[in-house]
Amino acid sequence: MSKMIAAIFGSNILGGNTDKLLNEAIRGAEDAGYTVERINAAHINIAPCMQTFGCMTEPHCFIDDKAEKYYQILKKCDGIIIATPVMTYGIPGALKSFMDRCQPFYMAKYYRKQPMVSKEKAKSRKMLFICIGGMNNEEIFIGPRYTAKAFGSIIDAAYADELLQNNMDEIHNIETKPDVMKAAYEKGYALGMSISNAANENTQS
Repeated sequence: MSKMIAAIFGSNILGGNTDKLLNEAIRGAEDAGYTVERINAAHINIAPCMQTFGCMTEPHCFIDDKAEKYYQILKKCDGIIIATPVMTYGIPGALKSFMDRCQPFYMAKYYRKQPMVSKEKAKSRKMLFICIGGMNNEEIFIGPRYTAKAFGSIIDAAYADELLQNNMDEIHNIETKPDVMKAAYEKGYALGMSISNAANENTQS
């Protein structure tokens, strides 16, 4: 059976610092035996959630756009990597909008009690959260971390690890921090191995 991780990119800047860290994490996950489906949240052109609440009764969104394609990726994946910069002590609007469009997962799990991800699969699904910010303090990550954890709960991907780098206003180029680049790779690899180990344990139990 093929193993797949979904990598959600929250920045609109391809080739920037967040992208470089995500690519290293993806490389690690691939070396752990996973294919990676990348979702560039700022470039997929889907509408924001309009709170029509059609997903309260049906397992899909009533807005007719490409969101269903991404729901399928999130349902099938074995794990999640989210990589984002900090924006005003939160996450960029495009990424937040994408997460909000995953309301069908919320309604299925908490309202209809019919989760889109099976209980067995949910046991081994995990999330790696990568976040960078310009300011030289740790408080900038409080909001993004809470948002990522909430999203993970909704789509059944437990918050398992994180890589946080502040002070980017002075660092400028993340490639001048080889230890952080290495950590991104190692955490991507560790995510894949952790998911595989958990899945094997669930199979044997």
